[in-house]
Amino acid sequence: MPSKNNIKQRSQSIQGLRSFKDTLPKNVKKIINKKGQIYSETLSNWKYIVGVELFNVCYPKTFKNSNRFGVSTLVVMVKRGHEVDMEYSKKDIINNMNNYFGYSVVEKIKLVTFDDHQKISLENEKNTKNVSINKYKKRLNDVKNDKIKKSLIELTKVFRKK
Repeated sequence: MPSKNNIKQRSQSIQGLRSFKDTLPKNVKKIINKKGQIYSETLSNWKYIVGVELFNVCYPKTFKNSNRFGVSTLVVMVKRGHEVDMEYSKKDIINNMNNYFGYSVVEKIKLVTFDDHQKISLENEKNTKNVSINKYKKRLNDVKNDKIKKSLIELTKVFRKK
Protein backbone atom coordinates (compact mmCIF):
# COMPACT_ATOMS: atom_id res chain seq x y z
CA MET A 1 0.00 0.00 0.00
CA PRO A 2 1.51 3.39 -0.96
CA SER A 3 2.16 5.92 1.83
CA LYS A 4 0.55 9.32 1.82
CA ASN A 5 2.89 12.27 1.44
CA ASN A 6 0.41 15.01 2.30
CA ILE A 7 -0.44 14.02 5.87
CA LYS A 8 -0.20 16.77 8.46
CA GLN A 9 1.20 14.65 11.25
CA ARG A 10 4.87 14.12 11.94
CA SER A 11 6.29 11.34 9.77
CA GLN A 12 8.80 10.11 12.33
CA SER A 13 8.08 9.53 15.97
CA ILE A 14 10.66 10.65 18.48
CA GLN A 15 10.87 8.82 21.77
CA GLY A 16 11.21 10.85 24.96
CA LEU A 17 10.91 14.58 25.41
CA ARG A 18 10.48 16.76 22.35
CA SER A 19 11.43 20.37 22.00
CA PHE A 20 8.55 22.82 21.92
CA LYS A 21 9.55 23.89 18.43
CA ASP A 22 9.10 20.35 17.06
CA THR A 23 5.61 19.92 18.48
CA LEU A 24 4.16 23.04 16.81
CA PRO A 25 2.46 22.95 13.40
CA LYS A 26 4.32 24.46 10.43
CA ASN A 27 2.00 27.46 10.12
CA VAL A 28 2.51 28.42 13.76
CA LYS A 29 6.28 28.09 13.39
CA LYS A 30 6.22 30.59 10.52
CA ILE A 31 4.24 33.10 12.57
CA ILE A 32 6.53 32.77 15.58
CA ASN A 33 9.63 33.18 13.44
CA LYS A 34 8.24 36.31 11.78
CA LYS A 35 6.67 38.15 14.72
CA GLY A 36 7.80 36.42 17.87
CA GLN A 37 11.51 36.80 17.31
CA ILE A 38 11.34 40.57 16.91
CA TYR A 39 9.14 40.98 19.98
CA SER A 40 11.24 38.67 22.17
CA GLU A 41 14.48 40.38 21.11
CA THR A 42 12.88 43.75 21.84
CA LEU A 43 11.84 42.60 25.30
CA SER A 44 15.25 41.23 26.18
CA ASN A 45 17.10 44.34 24.96
CA TRP A 46 14.55 47.00 25.94
CA LYS A 47 16.89 48.65 28.45
CA TYR A 48 19.57 49.04 25.77
CA ILE A 49 17.09 50.36 23.17
CA VAL A 50 15.35 53.05 25.25
CA GLY A 51 17.87 53.86 27.95
CA VAL A 52 17.75 53.64 31.74
CA GLU A 53 15.40 56.59 32.37
CA LEU A 54 12.66 55.40 30.02
CA PHE A 55 13.21 51.74 30.97
CA ASN A 56 11.79 52.44 34.45
CA VAL A 57 8.73 54.16 32.97
CA CYS A 58 7.66 52.01 30.00
CA TYR A 59 7.73 48.55 28.45
CA PRO A 60 6.71 47.06 25.08
CA LYS A 61 3.26 45.48 25.02
CA THR A 62 2.86 44.08 21.49
CA PHE A 63 4.44 44.18 18.08
CA LYS A 64 2.35 44.21 14.90
CA ASN A 65 4.22 43.36 11.74
CA SER A 66 3.60 45.30 8.53
CA ASN A 67 1.04 44.05 6.05
CA ARG A 68 -0.81 45.50 3.09
CA PHE A 69 -3.16 47.45 5.38
CA GLY A 70 -0.70 49.05 7.79
CA VAL A 71 2.87 49.63 8.83
CA SER A 72 4.83 47.74 11.47
CA THR A 73 3.83 49.11 14.87
CA LEU A 74 5.25 48.69 18.36
CA VAL A 75 2.72 49.28 21.15
CA VAL A 76 4.40 50.61 24.31
CA MET A 77 2.83 50.84 27.77
CA VAL A 78 3.78 54.10 29.53
CA LYS A 79 3.15 55.17 33.13
CA ARG A 80 0.78 58.07 33.48
CA GLY A 81 2.65 61.37 33.58
CA HIS A 82 5.58 60.26 31.41
CA GLU A 83 3.83 60.32 28.04
CA VAL A 84 5.56 63.53 26.95
CA ASP A 85 9.02 62.04 27.51
CA MET A 86 8.12 59.02 25.40
CA GLU A 87 6.54 61.18 22.71
CA TYR A 88 9.74 63.18 22.30
CA SER A 89 11.93 60.08 22.19
CA LYS A 90 9.86 58.07 19.67
CA LYS A 91 12.23 58.79 16.77
CA ASP A 92 15.27 57.83 18.83
CA ILE A 93 13.65 54.55 19.85
CA ILE A 94 12.71 53.74 16.24
CA ASN A 95 16.28 54.50 15.11
CA ASN A 96 17.79 52.40 17.93
CA MET A 97 15.54 49.43 17.13
CA ASN A 98 16.26 49.59 13.41
CA ASN A 99 19.99 49.87 14.09
CA TYR A 100 19.87 46.93 16.50
CA PHE A 101 18.11 44.61 14.04
CA GLY A 102 19.99 45.91 11.00
CA TYR A 103 16.93 46.69 8.90
CA SER A 104 13.72 48.70 9.14
CA VAL A 105 11.71 46.76 11.74
CA VAL A 106 9.51 49.44 13.30
CA GLU A 107 7.95 52.33 11.44
CA LYS A 108 5.54 53.59 14.09
CA ILE A 109 5.25 53.55 17.90
CA LYS A 110 1.87 53.72 19.59
CA LEU A 111 1.67 54.74 23.25
CA VAL A 112 -0.82 53.38 25.77
CA THR A 113 -0.89 54.83 29.29
CA PHE A 114 -1.48 52.95 32.52
CA ASP A 115 -1.71 53.81 36.22
CA ASP A 116 0.86 52.37 38.58
CA HIS A 117 -1.35 49.99 40.59
CA GLN A 118 1.56 48.49 42.51
CA LYS A 119 1.82 51.49 44.83
CA ILE A 120 -1.91 51.43 45.54
CA SER A 121 -1.93 47.68 46.25
CA LEU A 122 1.06 48.01 48.60
CA GLU A 123 -0.77 50.65 50.64
CA ASN A 124 -3.85 48.42 50.88
CA GLU A 125 -1.73 45.47 52.01
CA LYS A 126 -0.22 47.53 54.84
CA ASN A 127 -3.67 48.50 56.08
CA THR A 128 -4.94 44.91 55.99
CA LYS A 129 -1.91 43.63 57.89
CA ASN A 130 -2.55 46.04 60.75
CA VAL A 131 -6.24 45.17 60.85
CA SER A 132 -5.59 41.45 61.07
CA ILE A 133 -3.02 41.91 63.84
CA ASN A 134 -5.29 44.07 65.99
CA LYS A 135 -8.40 41.99 65.37
CA TYR A 136 -7.01 38.62 66.39
CA LYS A 137 -4.32 39.69 68.86
CA LYS A 138 -6.69 39.56 71.84
CA ARG A 139 -8.09 36.19 70.82
CA LEU A 140 -4.61 34.71 70.41
CA ASN A 141 -3.61 35.89 73.88
CA ASP A 142 -6.68 34.18 75.38
CA VAL A 143 -5.55 30.74 74.10
CA LYS A 144 -4.02 28.82 77.02
CA ASN A 145 -2.26 26.02 75.12
CA ASP A 146 1.19 27.23 73.98
CA LYS A 147 1.46 24.82 71.04
CA ILE A 148 -1.85 25.92 69.61
CA LYS A 149 -0.96 29.58 70.18
CA LYS A 150 2.36 29.19 68.31
CA SER A 151 0.73 27.34 65.42
CA LEU A 152 -1.95 30.05 65.10
CA ILE A 153 0.71 32.76 65.06
CA GLU A 154 2.58 30.88 62.31
CA LEU A 155 -0.67 30.51 60.38
CA THR A 156 -1.35 34.25 60.52
CA LYS A 157 2.20 34.99 59.30
CA VAL A 158 1.73 32.71 56.30
CA PHE A 159 -1.71 34.13 55.64
CA ARG A 160 -0.35 37.70 55.67
CA LYS A 161 2.30 36.83 53.07
CA LYS A 162 -0.39 35.70 50.64
